[in-house]
Formats: sequence, C-alpha cells, structure tokens
Amino acid sequence: MFGRISHNPSTTMKSTLLVTAVGLAMTLLSCKTGTSSPQGTKVNAPFSGNKYESNGTWFRGVGQGVSVKQNIARGKADIDAKNQVASQVGTSMRAVTDQYLGQTENANAADVADKFQSLIREVMNTELADLRKVGEETYLKEETKEYTVYVAYEIRKAAMFRFMKKQARTDRRVSEQELKVMDEILDQEIKRAEAEGN
Repeated sequence: MFGRISHNPSTTMKSTLLVTAVGLAMTLLSCKTGTSSPQGTKVNAPFSGNKYESNGTWFRGVGQGVSVKQNIARGKADIDAKNQVASQVGTSMRAVTDQYLGQTENANAADVADKFQSLIREVMNTELADLRKVGEETYLKEETKEYTVYVAYEIRKAAMFRFMKKQARTDRRVSEQELKVMDEILDQEIKRAEAEGN
C-alpha cells in the first residue's frame, strides 16, 4: 500500500561525511576566533597610552624594575624611566642641532653637536626640579616573591630647555661662540614647546 523508502548507502555516507566536515570546520573556526593571536596574548602594562607618551609639550618616560627587594625594584624602575627621558632629550636635540647647523652652515657644527650631547648627559645626571613622578605601581608575584615596580616621569620641554641654557653657562669648556649657537637653538625649542602647550 505504502511506497517503499529506499535507502542508498552511498547517499547516507555522503551526508554523514558532510555533517562531520561542517562540524569540524566550525570547531576549528571557533578556536581561531578566541583571544589568542599569532603575536601572543596582549599585555596591558601600567602607564601605557597617550597620557604617558611624549608630545610637543612634554618629555615622558615609563620605567620597570624587578627584584626580590621592593626598594631595589623601585630604584631600577626609576633609572629606567629617567634613561628614557634622557634618550628622548638626546634624540630630539641631536635632530634639532643637526638641522640648525646644516641650515646655517656653521663652521663649528661638530663641536657644538658634541657640546650639546655632553650637556644633555650632565643635565640628566642632575636632580631636575621640574621632573615629576606622575605614577607608581607595585606588584608582588607570590610564587617567586619578586616585586615589579612601574614608574612614570614627565618634564615640560620648555623647562628642560631653560635648565639646559642655565647649565651651559656653568661649563667652562663651552666657548662664547658655541654658547651663542646653543642659546639660539634652545630659544627656538622653548618657543616651539610653549606654542604647543597653548
């Protein structure tokens, strides 16, 4: 009475394989869309973002230190952050000095550039009144009993350049001509930094 339903083994096998393949593909796809990436897991370090990056008005540095002693970890982080600030000042002044001396075709260009680098080293080894610590965070890893300290520093560019002008006058190795060129370069940078701050 009723028609017979025919089961084709070939069709059933194809259907089973298709369902299995789709399931496997979906499983693999869901694994790839997780939180991991080819670069690894993203780490959100303290003091990251625009607020802690240098710009036209500020030199900024973030340091990290690790030790089983908290004060040593803090000291390392301090040095690291200050070195970052010093490196930025050095890079910035080197570029500005090269550009200025190239434009003016100054005969003492190499000497002035060397004096600037020496001045930057001296300035960064001095306790700067305007260098402010804007953040500090301490973490303790229980398994290793290690402290990790992060610190962030900033200094206004204009204040840094003014301090450099003052320090240059105390250096007896700087000639009057070199001092005049350094003043011109620093005055130009002070004006630029103050314009950025407005």
